[in-house]
Amino acid sequence: MTSRASNKLDGKVAIVTGGASGIGEETVRRLATHGAYVVIADIQDEKGRDLAASIGSHQCTYIHCDVTDEQQVKSLVESTLLQSNGRLDILFSNAGIVNDVKQDILEFNIPAFESLFAVNVRGMAACVKHGARAMVAGAIKGSIICTASIRASTGNENLVDYTMSKHAVLGLVRSASKQLGAYGIRVNCVSPGAVATPLLCRVHGLSEEEGERMTESSSCLKGALKAKHVADAVVFLASEEAEFINGHNLAVDGGWQDRVSRGDFK
Repeated sequence: MTSRASNKLDGKVAIVTGGASGIGEETVRRLATHGAYVVIADIQDEKGRDLAASIGSHQCTYIHCDVTDEQQVKSLVESTLLQSNGRLDILFSNAGIVNDVKQDILEFNIPAFESLFAVNVRGMAACVKHGARAMVAGAIKGSIICTASIRASTGNENLVDYTMSKHAVLGLVRSASKQLGAYGIRVNCVSPGAVATPLLCRVHGLSEEEGERMTESSSCLKGALKAKHVADAVVFLASEEAEFINGHNLAVDGGWQDRVSRGDFK
């Protein structure tokens, strides 16, 4: 069971895509701790069901959803509305992948690029589309948060497709926020620095401890950026504390981008 920290999200209904592990898992726990009813959406069925059970069926459920299939995204939102008397207050569109192959421009793998964009861009757009439609139909002044990346504001010589995808997420957020603001719906994104998630550790062949050591050097702050730091930023953007923040890219990187702008490292 998840212990309660506050009631800032009491009565709110949230969907978290990519919610079974990493930043998504931590955000599910944080949202529930603050009182929200959370729908976990993922393709990792065992992890998703275990996470929902650990929080409790009164406050959390799991739904299988592959965000590359728009019909599954639509069904996810419809199922959530059925369970919540027509409410959707918070959408954290977080599902994303990184390719295992090196993606520099001279050896650019187009099929791998297309597979990544199907998740990171098309899937993100489908989630924002159907989440926003539900909020508009229900006259809910909701909050949509997307996971971008510090790479949304920089380049990278070995992650060209991933970097491109996160620039696209930032463009989606900035454009959707202009349209949906008229309905009182806020659209923002979080841009994490390197976090030792299972995804990052798998790509680099590292243990969690090794991953945290690797990421420690990428900020101005002592210590390693953790999933909980990103999750807390999402909770803030989802809450009334951020009621007039819209179209914003919130970097959670310990000052990494500031160091890049000074030329400390690439």
